[in-house]
Amino acid sequence: MSRTVIDLDDEALEAAAIELGTKTKRDTINTALREVTARYRRLRALEEARQLVADGALDMDILLDKRKYRGGVREAEPIGGTEGAE
Repeated sequence: MSRTVIDLDDEALEAAAIELGTKTKRDTINTALREVTARYRRLRALEEARQLVADGALDMDILLDKRKYRGGVREAEPIGGTEGAE
């Protein structure tokens, strides 16, 4: 980790600490940097997904069909399994 001396806006730092739930300046700044980076990664991923939909490479109707989710609703098996059910 590097050390840097900078002038900070104390009001903005305090507001960020409250929003982020951090206690120290160091934690506030490091958390804010991580949050901003993560936010922009999510925005880029969303834009890429939108472009895939626009290009027809991603079908939102299929993605939104809840019946196709793994672990979705299954028919119940009879108690004792299926052996001897005939």
